[in-house]
Amino acid sequence: QVQLVESGGGLAQPGGSLRLSCAASGFTFSNYAMSWARQAPGKGLEWVSGIYDDGSDTYYADSVKGRFTISRDNAKNTVYLQMNSLKPEDTALYYCVKADSRRPAHWAAKYEYDFWGQGTQVTVSS
Repeated sequence: QVQLVESGGGLAQPGGSLRLSCAASGFTFSNYAMSWARQAPGKGLEWVSGIYDDGSDTYYADSVKGRFTISRDNAKNTVYLQMNSLKPEDTALYYCVKADSRRPAHWAAKYEYDFWGQGTQVTVSS
């Protein structure tokens, strides 16, 4: 069965960095786009970043552009999210999400995705 296991969350200071990882199994990883989404307490879901099956294109929410970088290693069945210059407003539960296609037409549409990880908490605070 499909499994998405996130890791790398934790507590960071404002201006600091964290690197999230998502280890995937149970499907042919290189055939699907992957994304990261987040949800802060009391707020709606935000699609943070996405990457095509072969890594040839990426998506970033305006709120993280220039600070976050998504990447993937298809040999390791893993997708990453490098988060730099963290802000308190980045505090959220971060989910790794599998798309149901190689190249989603709409990165921020829930119907483009079929499996979710359990999430990893990121807290940015001094």
